Amino acid sequence: MTTITLESPSSTVRLEELVDRLVAALFSPEPETAESAPGMVSTVHEARRFRQSGDLDGALAALAVVAVAGAPDEQIRWLYAEWLDIARRRFAGGDALLYSPASGKAAVLLERDDGSLEVVSVLGMRWPVGKTVSRRSLRGLKPLAKGVA
Repeated sequence: MTTITLESPSSTVRLEELVDRLVAALFSPEPETAESAPGMVSTVHEARRFRQSGDLDGALAALAVVAVAGAPDEQIRWLYAEWLDIARRRFAGGDALLYSPASGKAAVLLERDDGSLEVVSVLGMRWPVGKTVSRRSLRGLKPLAKGVA
């Protein structure tokens, strides 16, 4: 005995949508949650591509615009580690300083001839690159290079 099933075009479309959602939920590299910062993961991967192609300034610029508000702590730590690695590569050998006032917020500063500091890279801060700041107003400045005290 053979049974015949009829499929309407609308039921086929709904089934395809459900399958697409199921596959996305099971195999999505970045789960879509309210806590996840939109675009953070893709931006970090884009910055890595810039870094691998030798464009360290492009990588730092890509990470400078990432919004960390609402992101889980592990994603913020991952973003900071990627940014710090690229910043150390970019400003290696110099006397760059690191200022990190809070989790997911940091800046690389270079000393100018007049003793003030110039912002050369930021992460999660409103400071624009090129801004001049006073050393007195910044607590916790430390050398950017590893192992330098």
